[in-house]
Amino acid sequence: MENFPVINLENLNGEARKATLHQIEDACQNWGFFELVNHGIPLELLDTVERLTKEHYRKCMEKRFKEAVSSKGLEDEVKDMDWESTFFLRHLPTSNISEIPDLSQEYRDAMKEFAQKLEKLAEELLDLLCENLGLEKGYLKNAFYGSRGPNFGTKVANYPACPKPELVKGLRAHTDAGGIILLLQDDKVSGLQLLKNGQWGGCASNAPFHCC
Repeated sequence: MENFPVINLENLNGEARKATLHQIEDACQNWGFFELVNHGIPLELLDTVERLTKEHYRKCMEKRFKEAVSSKGLEDEVKDMDWESTFFLRHLPTSNISEIPDLSQEYRDAMKEFAQKLEKLAEELLDLLCENLGLEKGYLKNAFYGSRGPNFGTKVANYPACPKPELVKGLRAHTDAGGIILLLQDDKVSGLQLLKNGQWGGCASNAPFHCC
């Protein structure tokens, strides 16, 4: 399988801008997915978010997940459960971060900063799509505005090791909702794959961010 498209956003600032825009256009048309490097979000912040997410899972969510798994028995194939432990943070139109129980103040502060960076990056990507489509800047952003403004949130997910992977499919077939999705992947544990032309392929690089 071909390697995933990798977009270096730094190249938009020089002579390679036209070629980079073409890369994005090709990735959108032929993949619906691409990896991002030099996206402007500090790696230190990404590391902090990842560390605090794992700490929160161990302290507050691991026991509940194991209890849910135990109730299934794992003796036969599990068809009504996704093998993930999640919670959802809403940032826009109004934030619910203060309402999520058991989050440390450090975690809340990190996620607020993370959300601000994500919003800026998402808007930049939408404007690049506008440029490729010959639309005025801000067109796609405005297209996603509802009566109360845009919807923007973060799904925080942990994927624990499965003791009987032959009985669990991981995540059931689904379609993600939203105009643009930014995925921050664990850089130490691979697993993200994409189906293209009937073949499954994994990420070729260690880029932490993916866009679809």
